[in-house]
Amino acid sequence: MPNEPTLGEVMRRLEDVRTDLKEDFRDLGSRLDSKVSMERYQIEQLARDEALRVIVERVKSIEDSREQEAKDLRDEQQRLADRRAHDRRLIFTAIIAPVLMLLLTVYIQTQGAAA
Repeated sequence: MPNEPTLGEVMRRLEDVRTDLKEDFRDLGSRLDSKVSMERYQIEQLARDEALRVIVERVKSIEDSREQEAKDLRDEQQRLADRRAHDRRLIFTAIIAPVLMLLLTVYIQTQGAAA
């Protein structure tokens, strides 16, 4: 019977197993304490989804605002271009046309006086 362990050796091994089990259960307990319940996870997920929705709405409103500003700028540039075209027509009719009429009248009078 020299291969069989003594009673003291068996007790030491059982004590080591018991200590190992205590440590394993303590580790398992700390891991379980750090787990989140399903209800809390769902609530946090809903809150995260709501925050994301709010952010998406804000980004969309900013994009819409920028698009509106760009449209307003294009409209203003078009109005300015139309006004410049109108001013050119007005200058022609107010200044150049009377000068041409005066020159034509002088030319006709000089032609009539020469004949």
